[in-house]
Amino acid sequence: MKKTIKLLLASVLTFAATFAQAQTAEEIVNKYIEVTGGAAKWAELKSVKMTAKGKQGGMEFPITSLQKAPNLMKQSVSFQGKEITMSAFDGKETWKTNFMTMKAEKGEAEDSENAAKSMDFPDPFLDYKAKGYSIALEGEEKVEGTDCYKIKLTKKPIKVDGKEEEDFSFYFFDKENGVVIMNRSVMKKGPGKDQAIETLMSDYQEVNGLFFPFTVSQKMNGQVVFSMAMEKLEMNVAIDNKEFAFPID
Repeated sequence: MKKTIKLLLASVLTFAATFAQAQTAEEIVNKYIEVTGGAAKWAELKSVKMTAKGKQGGMEFPITSLQKAPNLMKQSVSFQGKEITMSAFDGKETWKTNFMTMKAEKGEAEDSENAAKSMDFPDPFLDYKAKGYSIALEGEEKVEGTDCYKIKLTKKPIKVDGKEEEDFSFYFFDKENGVVIMNRSVMKKGPGKDQAIETLMSDYQEVNGLFFPFTVSQKMNGQVVFSMAMEKLEMNVAIDNKEFAFPID
């Protein structure tokens, strides 16, 4: 009888310890917001200007990224003395530079509609419930040797070739320090359609009370296809809305 009681007590203690260590999706996300600066500090962020060095296909090039609340975005590179807009959203329409003609061209109406739904400045997890998003803990997974919680973030449905599809991706939170170190999503359009793309984030640094990853790389089929090293990040800088507008010749 004493042996049975001891075994039962040991099982209860083990269960209690496991329960105490268990994390919910909401707790993981709340910790992430807190360790990167806190919800109040993130809410104060109205614009960001980032300059970086990018690498792709053996080439290195300067990158400039502009973001402004609530949903303005522009990312451009400098190549052979020319500024090339890789992607931009002016709040209503997407556009970019056509590499063949070197002229700006607008995106499809469907792309603009999707962008309006999914722009997440400054962070997709900030006030995610108010945005109509949901999160779910999908277990644990190692990311390049680091133990992580795997969170599925589901946004509002988007349209792909005229059909409505679920919009979701997976975020991997470092169990030790709580920050996101990878995002995994599936490409919906283009040459890489249906392929998984992994965006890895590291070298978190503090800028005016908020923490950002200063090194970002993207992988497809296990191979690095793009990497970026941040050189400077400026917060709450004045950015004219004209910067995001489609250029008129």
